[in-house]
Amino acid sequence: MGVVRNEHERLFEAPAEVVGALIDRLSAEDDPIFPAPQWAPMTFDRPLGVGATGGHGPVRYAVTEYGPGRRVRFAFTPPDEGFHELTVEPRGEGRCLVRHVLETRQRGLDRLLWPTAVRPVHDSMMEELFDNIERAVTGGCARPVRWSPRLRLLNRLWWPRPRTVEVPPEARLLRAAVAGPCYQDAYRMDMRAGLPRDPGAWPGVLRDAFPVVAREGGELLMDVNTAGLTARASILVDERHVTLSTAVRADTTYARLYWGAVRLAHPFMARLMLRRVHHRGLSLAAPSAGERAAAAPRSSASAPSHLVSG
Repeated sequence: MGVVRNEHERLFEAPAEVVGALIDRLSAEDDPIFPAPQWAPMTFDRPLGVGATGGHGPVRYAVTEYGPGRRVRFAFTPPDEGFHELTVEPRGEGRCLVRHVLETRQRGLDRLLWPTAVRPVHDSMMEELFDNIERAVTGGCARPVRWSPRLRLLNRLWWPRPRTVEVPPEARLLRAAVAGPCYQDAYRMDMRAGLPRDPGAWPGVLRDAFPVVAREGGELLMDVNTAGLTARASILVDERHVTLSTAVRADTTYARLYWGAVRLAHPFMARLMLRRVHHRGLSLAAPSAGERAAAAPRSSASAPSHLVSG
């Protein structure tokens, strides 16, 4: 087994206590620095502190050491070994250095995945996190991270897929619009910080082709009638999820024949459209965490970051 050590650091023209306060908000609802929704957010089973368990995406870890405003260390969950940590070091009046260190042992397939996929994503996420600190403390970012074609491909491949669920009880418009449906389905994705909670802001999920016929609270109802079918689609948005649901009733022989042919492709197309809008339509276009920071002291731009990988 080989040991991997990866370091990122950046000097900020801001007091250590200001930057440390931003790091203390990691995983909070108003997290101003973790690069979400462009990447899976950092989440824990409790507020940031020793004993909190969680991670981001498939990477799981727990908080093992925490000095508010100064340092937080995360230990990877077994069978993974190692840690990663963020530290804030004062560097004179009004300046500080933020460093991230990752150290882990590789085994088996990890030896191939680390250089080809994991390290490029990790390096980008850490530089984006530093970009967000810079935005939060200065109001802008002099040299933001630019994704390479490979990074865009990895981001798309690792984006979560919609989950199949029951039509939610909250989809009242859909349930009232189609009595006695012969077919119903629903697909759901998690909401992320920065994504709109207004269902009218979710373009592309059938809206471009079918008219909106009703709206109530967080639900938008669309008329998707075609070939004699009575069909409606619903976009339901709440604080945790966005759900695309469909209800269909075939009242004629022709409609039943038509639906028998297209229903095989319908689940694939519904999931594809929901995932595409969630990913490219909204998440990649959303403001960064730093841009969403509620309050940011203004100071001069930070120095370029320094990356060491081994």
